Amino acid sequence: MSTFKQFFSPLALSVAAALAITGCSNNQEGSQSANQEGDVETKVLRLSHFWPANSFMHVDVFEPWATKIEEESQGRLDIEIYPSAQLSKADVTYDAAVKGTVDIGSQAHGYSAGRFPLSQIAELPGLSNSAVQMSCMIQTLYDNGTIADEYQDSHLLGVFGTGPASIHTKDKLITTPDDLKGMRIRRPSAVAGDLLESMGASPVGLPAPDIYTSIQRGVVDGVSFPWDPFKAFKINEVAKKHTNLPFYSSGLLLTMNKDTYESLPDDLKKVIDDNSGMALSSLAGRVQDEYYQAALQEAIDAGDEIVDIPDPFSDPLWEKPLQAGVDKYLSSVDDTGADARAIYAKAQEASELCANQ
Repeated sequence: MSTFKQFFSPLALSVAAALAITGCSNNQEGSQSANQEGDVETKVLRLSHFWPANSFMHVDVFEPWATKIEEESQGRLDIEIYPSAQLSKADVTYDAAVKGTVDIGSQAHGYSAGRFPLSQIAELPGLSNSAVQMSCMIQTLYDNGTIADEYQDSHLLGVFGTGPASIHTKDKLITTPDDLKGMRIRRPSAVAGDLLESMGASPVGLPAPDIYTSIQRGVVDGVSFPWDPFKAFKINEVAKKHTNLPFYSSGLLLTMNKDTYESLPDDLKKVIDDNSGMALSSLAGRVQDEYYQAALQEAIDAGDEIVDIPDPFSDPLWEKPLQAGVDKYLSSVDDTGADARAIYAKAQEASELCANQ
């Protein structure tokens, strides 16, 4: 397993750019090289994601996952990991995997507006209280076929999710929904955008890597963001006021180019399959929950201002605007021809099933 770090030499940058543009090395089927220990061919698979190289997702999820696949394939699969959106921008990584520009890609559902409307129902507030629960819930919805059609153009390896997102601001502590009126708040998805608009805020779409500079420069006044990746994107350095409530959860995916997967012999497909689905989802959930608690404790220890609203749907100030946001999103999904309420009910069932995971 190889990891390509965030900083390259000029020559390496040129090579990486060429890879991103042309999808070279037989991009439909991954590249192959001779194994130095014998005559066994090694298939190289390039994995692209948007998290920094020092993030928990890179170090504690993707690297161990890649290593396990390489070991179980006895060196016949080599997964090269490119962090920080080096091979594909954060909002087009799914499409890059579909087209074969990368072999494997991970991104947030919300970064591709309108692409995964059914999957994003799982992001609505009130459905999950942890990354483990969210990950189990959305993977269950895929496994039982509820959202599977949204991934037909790729070979999905797993879906998972973050812990509940809170609201983090630079200068103004948010204690009621009215405090958000007129504020520019980063939102990662249509779900979060509908919720913010219901409270009078002005949602601004930004991928996670752009948050730090946007807060620093005053492009946004704050962000809706979970605690787990808080430090990885340096948000702890620029946002010191926190409204700690289960506002929404972000869905995430890891997928593989279909032709690349189909080109593998059956025994290597099995290695991939054995490390996909709920096994991958559970790993991502457990790791994120660990970092969620650590980041929250770090903010407490740093003396940040924190307001706790553990059950906003039971709070008369927060319940009405949050419910309005939920209804608005479900109505937008209905407009696509889908039965949003039926899918929402299945998400609630999966939530209950996954509550004690």
